[in-house]
Amino acid sequence: METIYTDPALTALYDALNPAGDDTAFYLGRAAPGDRILDIGCGTGLTAQLFAERGHEVTGVEPAAAMLAVARNNDVDGRINWVEADARTLDLPQRFDLAIMTGHVFQVFAADDARAVLQAAFRHLESGGRLVFDSRNPLRRAWQGWTPQHSARRIVVEGLGHVDVHHAVTAVEGEWVTFVSEHRFIETGIVKASHSRLRFPPSTEITAMLQATGFTGIELDGDWNGNPFTPDSAEIIACARKP
Repeated sequence: METIYTDPALTALYDALNPAGDDTAFYLGRAAPGDRILDIGCGTGLTAQLFAERGHEVTGVEPAAAMLAVARNNDVDGRINWVEADARTLDLPQRFDLAIMTGHVFQVFAADDARAVLQAAFRHLESGGRLVFDSRNPLRRAWQGWTPQHSARRIVVEGLGHVDVHHAVTAVEGEWVTFVSEHRFIETGIVKASHSRLRFPPSTEITAMLQATGFTGIELDGDWNGNPFTPDSAEIIACARKP
């Protein structure tokens, strides 16, 4: 598992690097009042917390203990059911109305693993339940902007101070992109690097996987405003229903 998810010094940066935005609002808008929410790959729990604040019953599933530690620490009211588990083999007694995978988490999975995750999500949905997740559109080649020059930014984290962050791609092999993220803690001079590998499946493969799993009513949006997916879209946002 990548160190960005396992090193407490890096998980402490996660929410500052990935704050709530248009994508968060999109997911929150997919829930009907009273929906039970399953957040697969919930990370530090930012989206799960916002669902809970709206009165939803929420279960957050995450395989990285360090990420869950941040999530539990932020959940001061204990409103969320946090589960440390592998999404591919998830087996919970509850059933849900809406399952989500945010933050491009779908891209960490190889094809066979992605199928297993979709099957697990399907099993945990009620009839009529919905699955929503996102993946970057490979046709846009977002990784071409993951250079030290174009990706550099500085964040400020309470208790840690200023941190400079940048990315650099180290390999592009078929659907897989490997890159390194460097985190330089300004006040201490400590530098930590994390190595990541993401898959960029095409929209046709995502649709075929959903169909093979048994989902119906499959729709693909291309941005967080809900516009339909086109080859020029930055995102592939899949919305599907369990019959």
